Amino acid sequence: MSESREPWEARENRNLDAGPPGTYAPPPSDGVYVPEPEPEHRPLRVGTIVWGLVLAALGGLILAVQLTGIRLDAGMVLLGVLIGAGAALVVGGLISVLGRSRNP
Repeated sequence: MSESREPWEARENRNLDAGPPGTYAPPPSDGVYVPEPEPEHRPLRVGTIVWGLVLAALGGLILAVQLTGIRLDAGMVLLGVLIGAGAALVVGGLISVLGRSRNP
């Protein structure tokens, strides 16, 4: 029996006009355009926005302290930022839940 050492996929999909064995030549196109599927758009997450704002606020405070020389109590600033972030997360979550229940 004459048996080829080429895998069956390569024998099945081999293009006679292709180069040496082991190279790939795409099958001929039938001329039909198939558009790429559009990426799925995910809504923004409240937590991502709030924590981004927290980092921006802390960065702004640090920059203001370095440039102006004002003195801030670190404990009170941290407490205020955490309370604000917690409140923003709760409010954002409530808005998100209420928005979902209105849209069927």
